[in-house]
Amino acid sequence: MDFNPTDLLHILPILIVTVTALSVLILEITIKRAEPFVFIFSIIGMIAAGVAAINLYPVSDTAFYEMVSVGGFASFFHVLFIILTILTFFISRQYIERMGIYHSEYYAMILFALVGMMLIASSLDLLMLFIGIELMSLSFYILAGFLRSRLTSNESALKYFLLGAFATGFLVYGIALIYGASGTTKLPMIALQIDELFNSTLFWIGVAMLTMGFSFKVASVPFHMWAPDVYEGAPTTVTAFMSTAGKAAAFAGFLIVVMFSFAGGVEKLHDLFAILAVASMVVGNLIAISQQNLKRMLAYSSIAHAGYMLIGFAAASETGISGVMFYVVAYGFMNIGAFGVLSMAEYGEDKNLTFDEFKGFATRKPLLAAMMAIFMFSLSGIPPFAGFFGKYYIFVAAIQEGYTWLAIVGVLASVVGVYYYIRVIIYMYFYDGDVRLEAEPSYLGVAALIISAVAVLQMGIFPSTVLRLTFGLF
Repeated sequence: MDFNPTDLLHILPILIVTVTALSVLILEITIKRAEPFVFIFSIIGMIAAGVAAINLYPVSDTAFYEMVSVGGFASFFHVLFIILTILTFFISRQYIERMGIYHSEYYAMILFALVGMMLIASSLDLLMLFIGIELMSLSFYILAGFLRSRLTSNESALKYFLLGAFATGFLVYGIALIYGASGTTKLPMIALQIDELFNSTLFWIGVAMLTMGFSFKVASVPFHMWAPDVYEGAPTTVTAFMSTAGKAAAFAGFLIVVMFSFAGGVEKLHDLFAILAVASMVVGNLIAISQQNLKRMLAYSSIAHAGYMLIGFAAASETGISGVMFYVVAYGFMNIGAFGVLSMAEYGEDKNLTFDEFKGFATRKPLLAAMMAIFMFSLSGIPPFAGFFGKYYIFVAAIQEGYTWLAIVGVLASVVGVYYYIRVIIYMYFYDGDVRLEAEPSYLGVAALIISAVAVLQMGIFPSTVLRLTFGLF
């Protein structure tokens, strides 16, 4: 097998982020108080990787013997991951200093997680996909426990690690069974054999196990129980990153495997995805109503939103796939914004993270409250925000494919979700309280919120700007 030097150009965005992550580690051990340099260097590296990914978007090719896809779908998600990572860095700058975890390793772990996400979105081989998932997951295990002095953070890291290792077993065994049935781990070759594998019990058991592993990564019912505890115990900025970029990466991998490789036999999975979607929407929304901690409420909300996105998988049409991709982008901006506001309000041992503690927030911090209101309206699916069109495209795809009942369940679940999202706004604007902020929000943090809010509004008013980028990628 001859090495093709152009393959390196095809994975240039991944290489740039990898070199940036490794350089951060070197800066940490060679420069005293390297954190400010590391922050600036990381941002520059990610901007360079983003430019490279944008330039590769028109390309439609493969690299490394059809193990890596180039351009199109991969570049779309690469740019999304990079944007969400930069926003995470912006909201983290002040937070990690205030929480006493101002270490360069924090940035390095996020960058290594980003490399894993980019590998997932580029994978055309199950082994490459597995490497990307594990690189992302291992980084998340460490980041979840980054508040080492807090028991809740240690607990979240341990739970995430143990349950994540269990889910990894499903992934590996599923890959092994698929390899045993098809004789290959390359997704394009599996796609060519799908007619022959259609009646293979071994193959579909492997697919089911792979689906279980991905269901854990996207936090869909019944593989969701890790999410509330991990989201609550992890540093708030880490939770923001996991729940947006991490979930986007998991759905990217899910789309690659199910819609690309198994598309010829995906009708066998229609009902499975419909069941997962209904269970996630119902459980996530109903339990979110009773939560008093905003991080836990957003965790259960995340489970419900995974259910909405799985409706697109049940539809399994081009409209459904584009709807899922649009939803992933919209959810990324509105959720990272919501957690960004929480990270600026939080102080001490999980203070300012409950509904009661948010009473009167608008009188003390009107700008942050306005940003939070925008994100809550969007998450609830109220127009003219991005969340409305995210759900609209998903529901339209379901109706077009004969899943009208599933769209109706989604609409009813959304109505339930409106209650706990609007509740946040009511507590901020219509109750009196004394919300204490330990430090004034940083300019970078506020800039991240404004960027997120503008993106949510722009995608709600002009949804075609993102939607047109999602068609024809499969």
